[in-house]
Formats: sequence, C-alpha cells, structure tokens
Amino acid sequence: MSQSERAARRAARSGSGPSAAPPARFPGATSAFGLLGEVLLVGVLVTVASLPIVTLPAALAAGVRHLGRYLRAEGSRLGMFWRDVRAGLIGGIGIGVAMAAITALLILDIWLAGTGALPGGAAVAVVGWVGLAALATALCTAAGRWTPVHGWLDAVRQVPRAWRADAPGALYLVATVGFAGVVTWQLAPLIIPALGCVALAVFAVPERPSRRV
Repeated sequence: MSQSERAARRAARSGSGPSAAPPARFPGATSAFGLLGEVLLVGVLVTVASLPIVTLPAALAAGVRHLGRYLRAEGSRLGMFWRDVRAGLIGGIGIGVAMAAITALLILDIWLAGTGALPGGAAVAVVGWVGLAALATALCTAAGRWTPVHGWLDAVRQVPRAWRADAPGALYLVATVGFAGVVTWQLAPLIIPALGCVALAVFAVPERPSRRV
C-alpha cells in the first residue's frame, strides 16, 4: 500500500477526509458484544415489565422500540423504555387479557387431547399448537408496529396485511417464537435472554436487506 493510500485511510477514519464507505444503517450495532449486552438488558426489562402477564404486549412493544433506538444510535435511556411501557398499557392490557384467556383455552385443549378424553385428540392437539404459534406471532407482529401515537388498534389491524406482504418474515417470527418456547421449556430462567432475542427479531425481520431492495 502506498503512502498516499495509507494517508487517505487515516483521513477517512478520523473524519477529516472523504469516507471510504457509506454511513452504517444501524450505527449502534457496530459492537457485537455491546449489542448482545443490550439484548440481554431488554430481556430483563421485558421480563420484569411483563410479570403480571397481561402487561406482556406493552412490555414487548417497549422492548422492540428500545432496541430500535439503540441500533439507530438515537439514545436509549431506560426512562424511555418505561415511558413506552406506560403508554402501551392503554389498550395493551385488554389485548393481554384476551391473549391470556385464549392461551389458557388452547393449552387446556392440548392437555385434554393428550389424555385421550377428546375424540380426534391428535387433530385437536395440532390445532392447539398451531393456534398458540399464530397467537404468539400475531402478538410479536403487533408489538413491532405499535407506536404511542397510533396505539394498539392500528397495530392489530396491520397484522394480516403485514403477513400477506411478508410471508417469509412471518415464518421467521414463528421460528423465533418456537425457539424461545423450547429454550424456556428446557430451562425456565432462559426466558430472559429469549425475550430479548424475540424483541430483536421483531425489529430486525422487517429491516432485513431483502425487504429494502
């Protein structure tokens, strides 16, 4: 490498000369270790905020928005996360109650199917598992589209349109939810990093390069 090339590279790194590469789309993701730490932090925050169960929608939406701010290097103070949680409780609690009730019903169906008390138990169990996956994926999709301005009604209305527009993305979320469920079933404390990974996936799936072409 010539002396002039080395000088040009030093100038680009210092900012005193023309940059050799365009600015990063997500400047907050330049450190893999830092991103891992933030994902774990979000997992802790979402877990704590969703302890009442019915607050899970608000907690997950706040976690997704927190990671978005971090990745865009827009500032990601913890106070902003809790402000999003409080805003997300408006309407989010109703969604959380409905989600908990449907989840309990599906789990009951799966359990009854396993006891042999229901005719066609195998089919009932499959429907139950598919229903759980669809419910969790719908929650993730809505959480990724929630904003304090437009609220939960608009976010829920966007779910079918989002799935039609990006079917592979919906499948990615299904896989993420399935992974989170499996690791949590194997070891309950793993729900903390699992929720952080889910929040990251909810943000990242719509932003993947194939969606920006």
